[in-house]
Amino acid sequence: MDFDKLFHDFTQLKVAVIGDVMLDTYWWGNVDRISPEAPVPVVAVTKREHRIGGAGNVALNIASLGANVSMISVLGKDDDGDQLTALLQLNKINTKYLVHSEHRITTNKIRIISRNQHMMRLDAEMAEDMVAADEDRLLYAFENYIAAENPAVVILEDYNKGVLTESVIKKIIVLCKHHHILTAVDPKRKNFFAYEGADIFKPNLKEVKDGLNILRDDINISVLKDMHLQLEQRLHHLISLITLSEKGVFYAQHPVDQQEDEAAILPTHIRSIADVSGAGDTVIAVAALVFVATGNARLMAEMANIAGGLVCEEVGTVAIDKKLLIEECKKLLA
Repeated sequence: MDFDKLFHDFTQLKVAVIGDVMLDTYWWGNVDRISPEAPVPVVAVTKREHRIGGAGNVALNIASLGANVSMISVLGKDDDGDQLTALLQLNKINTKYLVHSEHRITTNKIRIISRNQHMMRLDAEMAEDMVAADEDRLLYAFENYIAAENPAVVILEDYNKGVLTESVIKKIIVLCKHHHILTAVDPKRKNFFAYEGADIFKPNLKEVKDGLNILRDDINISVLKDMHLQLEQRLHHLISLITLSEKGVFYAQHPVDQQEDEAAILPTHIRSIADVSGAGDTVIAVAALVFVATGNARLMAEMANIAGGLVCEEVGTVAIDKKLLIEECKKLLA
């Protein structure tokens, strides 16, 4: 594999990320006293920072890898929505197809940190499903995006915050199939089986066990193949890509047989793990780009596995470093 050429090919791809985009707000400060009003610490705030969170982190990873990415979601008509839109634009993520709703607020997760410890998290959000009018506006924006951009792949990134309703999910997948656009899904429990007909289905192991009501703890290739078959019977999808935390990833491409290149567990590469947050966002971003560029499911899983491990070496949610990923792929997959 010529990895330099592959990563150059990424720059020719257009990608949409659809789902629950969020504003991550961090307040850092010092605690020197207890409040006289209540038995709680007083945090003297010294620094504030805004970051892109949720489905936006998938878009950040896509942009970091050089592809042309658009964020399609529903924000509130509020200051948080304006702040988030500006951050997306600053990071070269197209915001033309964002929808602003009077019925919702922009999700903002505020983390208050002192001495590298989380003191509190404040969540401003509306997690119920969108109203029908906002569903229609989101789908209209998506149809306009397809007509204008002709994307290679659409990533559905679900955080159970109400943007990806069952109706929206089904209509997006139908539209993508009609226009021959690859779909990759990072699901959550609420609409786990709504993604029928998607191409790449990327849950983590806990989500699969919860969705299929599997109680057993032993995990091996036989058990994972059976999970894939159960998922395939419900979803009729093309590829399962199941993240296994510290054990790596499992992938299977239908139909599963005894061929090594059809289904396998790919173990993690030894790393110094600092923080696992955001690793799943990186995995789905890399997997979608690699598969649409190569059609090779094993290479997709191998590169996504490497990328997920790399971002776990960093503290906090970070996008993948393109140069570092190229180096690691050359070293580990040559």
